[in-house]
Amino acid sequence: MWNAGTGIFEIIFRTFVIYALILIGLRLTGKREVGQMTPFDLALLLLIANAVQNAMTGPDTSLIGGIAAAGTLFTVHALLSRLVWKHRGLRQAVAGNPALLIHRGSVVRRNLDKEHVSLEELRQALREHGIAEFVEVYSATLEVDGSISVLRNDERPAEPRPHHHIRFLQRKEQ
Repeated sequence: MWNAGTGIFEIIFRTFVIYALILIGLRLTGKREVGQMTPFDLALLLLIANAVQNAMTGPDTSLIGGIAAAGTLFTVHALLSRLVWKHRGLRQAVAGNPALLIHRGSVVRRNLDKEHVSLEELRQALREHGIAEFVEVYSATLEVDGSISVLRNDERPAEPRPHHHIRFLQRKEQ
């Protein structure tokens, strides 16, 4: 139970590689797949977890091996969370960017196709917000967490605000 059959450093390395692979796989499947979990998605997630368990610890079923794998997952996740929080480019690479699905009542089909969102899924999201027609929507956005946020025409800003550029002037030293 306590004796690790596989070296701790090997378990840590294997766990790190599997974490990176799963993260890349989830990122490639798109925002919609992660945010809106269906029974099909849940089954896939559970099967992936079962499939990669042995890849992380190998033949080691000891308590120490499990602790090493879990500790590695927590550590890598915490470090990645901090890096993503500090670096915008990395955040975009890991989490992605929001995608505009409806703009001023018009569906942005290019983004629907890119994000693998069907018109029926978009209509469902609008119904969840109490909206019957696309023309009632000022904007609908697929957020990075997979949810669709909607802004009605009557909720939009009344007037466009100009962009303000602030320059920092250096003082001339005398």
